[in-house]
Amino acid sequence: MGLAIEVVIFDFIGTLATVEGYAYENSVKRMYESLRDVGFNMDYEHFIQAYERAHQKYRAIRYQELIEVTNVVWLSEALNSLGFATNPDEENVKEAINIFFKDYIRSLRRRNCAVRTLKTLLKGRYALGLISNFTYAPVIYAGLRKLNLSQYFNAILVSEDVGWRKPHPRIFKEALKRLDKKADQTVFVGDSPVEDIKGAKDVGMRTIFVPSQFFTVEDAQKAPQQPDIILNELCKLPEILSSKAFLEV
Repeated sequence: MGLAIEVVIFDFIGTLATVEGYAYENSVKRMYESLRDVGFNMDYEHFIQAYERAHQKYRAIRYQELIEVTNVVWLSEALNSLGFATNPDEENVKEAINIFFKDYIRSLRRRNCAVRTLKTLLKGRYALGLISNFTYAPVIYAGLRKLNLSQYFNAILVSEDVGWRKPHPRIFKEALKRLDKKADQTVFVGDSPVEDIKGAKDVGMRTIFVPSQFFTVEDAQKAPQQPDIILNELCKLPEILSSKAFLEV
């Protein structure tokens, strides 16, 4: 029989929040326009090509090595490839990324039962954590504030801050360290069969898969590592955590 669960760690985008009506192309265009406004005189198509080259370069690093690389790095590299001299710490570069993500933050909506579930778990004296893979940490903090979710968590970890992405064990272990808990006292709730379920199981956590706009139940069932529980609704999470069946997982 497993130990009683004392901490619940959530994924954010997909699990507690949905993305509605977001258009990536519009964000890129606004980023380009903000750069033009502060003196980066460049053709739009050339900028898009340079930005996508840098994006794909660092995407490979992020997904293959699980090292997180922030957007300001590849935006600065794209601009430099077009003949400018920038670095990722420049305010103009950071502000362009802030503008890029404005629509994305606006598009975030709470999933059904998210607040009710978190409140119920806190009343049940669970410690709550959140681990999010995201290239620009301010977006996650802003999104949590927008959805009024920040106050429910004892620890919030974003891959840009930590330097490692799920499913790398380091980000999960860092969460356990901050929460001062052990893996066998912890359940991870997420929607990604690899990043969330595999990552959490690899460090010894129990896992609950919640299907989302990004991943289906079929995706979870086809994955090499199966979640301990598949849960169609967040609303049922507190009941499941206290059930005898889950404690015996």
